[in-house]
Amino acid sequence: PPPPPPPPPPFQAEDGIRDGPQCLVGSEMCIRDRQQVGFTITEAVSMSEAVRTDYDRALALLGAGNLDQGIVVLESVVADAPGVSGPQIDLGIALHRKGEVEAAEQRLLQALELNPAHPVIHNELGIIYRKTGRFAAARRSYEAALATYPGYHHARRNLGVLCDLYLADLDCALQAYEAYMQTVPEDAEATMWIADLRMRMQQ
Repeated sequence: PPPPPPPPPPFQAEDGIRDGPQCLVGSEMCIRDRQQVGFTITEAVSMSEAVRTDYDRALALLGAGNLDQGIVVLESVVADAPGVSGPQIDLGIALHRKGEVEAAEQRLLQALELNPAHPVIHNELGIIYRKTGRFAAARRSYEAALATYPGYHHARRNLGVLCDLYLADLDCALQAYEAYMQTVPEDAEATMWIADLRMRMQQ
């Protein structure tokens, strides 16, 4: 098993920022707070009207917190539209939220084959890798998300926490936190993290 992470410093929060399930739609995959982030991801979709209806129903179930039924419907959608990454991503995130981490990872890796640059996939995989002690892989995933979409502040925040708590790379953490604050300047908690980090770097 991987070694336990170091104890968190003062004011430090856990990572794991995701996007709301109501935004995870294959034909118009959007990012929560997209006006702030400044991008929308689109995907060419080949999906029948019946499958699209099922997909919308699955998203409604997930949005209502009904993971089990939502997962069942999503599995049907994925089977009927295997070449579309959106349902695969949603299914991976839903399985992750249910605690089925290995199954979630496999679904997300399948989605990554269909859409290699998708930042939500990389961010979610980063969370899984961090949870399972694969810290270097988590860093690569967050950085992959940011390489395509530098303004994806959820991945930026997650990278900062990873570097801070788990990799002890304080320079990486400070750079990530400061870049995150450029997008979300009203985050008072992150302001405290930066102040605390700078104090530790001076010791």
